[in-house]
Amino acid sequence: MDASQLMFKPGLMKGQKILVTGGGTGLGKEMAEAFLHLGADVVIWGRRGDVLKETADELMGKHGGTVTPVACDIRVPDAIKDAVDQSWAGGAVTGLVNNAAGNFISRTEDLSTRGFDAIANIVFHGTFYTTLDVGKRWIDQGIKGNVISILTTWVWNGSPFVVPSAMSKAGVNAMTQSLAVEWSRYGIRFNAIAPGPFPTEGMSKRLNPTSGGDAYSDMSRNPMGRVGHMHELCNLAVFLMGPGAEYVNGQTIAIDGAEYQSSGGNFSGLRSWTDDAWKAARDAIQAQNAKDRAKRTV
Repeated sequence: MDASQLMFKPGLMKGQKILVTGGGTGLGKEMAEAFLHLGADVVIWGRRGDVLKETADELMGKHGGTVTPVACDIRVPDAIKDAVDQSWAGGAVTGLVNNAAGNFISRTEDLSTRGFDAIANIVFHGTFYTTLDVGKRWIDQGIKGNVISILTTWVWNGSPFVVPSAMSKAGVNAMTQSLAVEWSRYGIRFNAIAPGPFPTEGMSKRLNPTSGGDAYSDMSRNPMGRVGHMHELCNLAVFLMGPGAEYVNGQTIAIDGAEYQSSGGNFSGLRSWTDDAWKAARDAIQAQNAKDRAKRTV
């Protein structure tokens, strides 16, 4: 992210402490950097402890401030409790970004229950477990909190070939709207962001696994003809998380160049894939999963 393209004044988020799940890489890392640059203390979670430490050191080297890496598997409720305890040390968390996710393309008839759970346990269960633990502490301690969840436009129209993700993120969308009403009396608000194509390594290797590294060369279905820029996503995240927009509550905001309105913003185009194309995708995804498992510390 180019910090010079942030729209907000320096120090805007001073005094805040923001927890970003999945904050070691991808969109989570970009948002964590924006919050840090604007003065917040940041806590980043993920399953790869070495990656988290590298990210924390990199961001503090660029911007100063404090980035605390906490290794956590959000599929495990007890692990979340321990990680929130660590995150609360030295001062309460004031904001939560539910960014941790998993996804891969697959024909639904090829899915196993284990494959479904691999996504649902992170996106659906893990997001709720984390939100519940943090939210209960805010309520008990009388802290006004703020939650942003990173969704997709599929929460409105579903998506073939990523059914576990579509179902799970739709559930988080329902949580966002429900708790925005239920917990507003505590000063806790909930919003969500539905990004379109913002290229990250993880997304490309599981959602465009056979692209050969050129997954976004054809952006003809996007009305703006391009992918999103990270500073654009970060500006929206800061707007929702920072001070001055407290009356925005219970909203899911798309940032996709109107791709959802133009084409549905989902994977319906994969209906033309052959059996051989799906086998090639499966093989590529399994190879990437094996590489990632070797780097996990929790």
